[in-house]
Amino acid sequence: MLRRTVLLALAALPICAQLPTETVDEIGRLAHAQMVKDSIPGLSIAVAVNGELRWQRGYGLQDLENMVPATAQTVYRLGSVAKPITAVAAMQLWEQGKLDLNASIQRYVPSFPLKPQGSVTVGLLLAHLSGIRHYLRGEELDTVRHYSDVVEALPIFQNDPLVCEPGTKYSYSTYGYNLAGAAIQAASGRRFKEYLQEHICAPAGMTTLRDDDRWEIVPHRTRFYTKRADGTVFNSGLTDTSNKIPGGGMIGAPADLVKFALAVRSGALLKPATLEAMWAPQRLKNGKTSSYGYGWDIIVQNGHKIVGHSGGQQGCSTMLLMNVTTRNVVAVMANMDQVGARALAEGVLGSLD
Repeated sequence: MLRRTVLLALAALPICAQLPTETVDEIGRLAHAQMVKDSIPGLSIAVAVNGELRWQRGYGLQDLENMVPATAQTVYRLGSVAKPITAVAAMQLWEQGKLDLNASIQRYVPSFPLKPQGSVTVGLLLAHLSGIRHYLRGEELDTVRHYSDVVEALPIFQNDPLVCEPGTKYSYSTYGYNLAGAAIQAASGRRFKEYLQEHICAPAGMTTLRDDDRWEIVPHRTRFYTKRADGTVFNSGLTDTSNKIPGGGMIGAPADLVKFALAVRSGALLKPATLEAMWAPQRLKNGKTSSYGYGWDIIVQNGHKIVGHSGGQQGCSTMLLMNVTTRNVVAVMANMDQVGARALAEGVLGSLD
């Protein structure tokens, strides 16, 4: 029944003609195949070609119970695609001399305890080299407690030991981005959410990006779904993502993610030299490098640098990819967790070459 519903919704949605017909058809084929494979209720895709937003479309349903089609305007959870946005905010302040990437975090967040394993810096936080732990499954992952400020959520993890000596190991941490968000707030003198609206969203022309406040009425916000082991689709568990806004507590539509990537690439948000620093693989103390810069995954493919980030949490799977050379960008956002948004985005990006 779900598959038939999705197919009907696919057929009902209009096609945008700003890409060649064969490219639109190929994207539709890829989207349909991924939705059938993973039983995805709804997803939306936005595409930029040669530095220009050219095409966007929804597939399937954003609300199964009320049969509401997904559209280009549907708003999804970003998951960890929030991290490159936070990293760009940090790098803006670094350009202005307001945020020292190599300074101890206590300069900006004095309430954060010193760690015997070594000094935690903003740069290490952005590169997942700080040793700050990731969130735990269970109560931390499915929390419904609301936090009014990024600093308010720091006690969740701030007294726990580091998982490694800072700078010695790549250890992914959403909570590390919480701490980076608190540093951005202190260095800028603005609340984190306000800083993003003023210095990221406004210059990039992003109109839907905001915190994922479950109490607010948000136009076009999707419902959130998950899947049982037998393949049955059901509503995902209730969660309040205010405990991790800088690292995974934002919502928005795919076109805004594409606009963000284009604004970064064009120099509207950061200087070219800063981009090089942000998109450089970070070096560990043993001399090895990771495949992660400041907030971005880095891939070199056929001589092209591709940067981006994936995201996944309750009721969402997302992927943002940008070919830095061609300035082609793809954003894929789905309203179900643990599905192949990355595979779909990679296929769509390949169809643009």
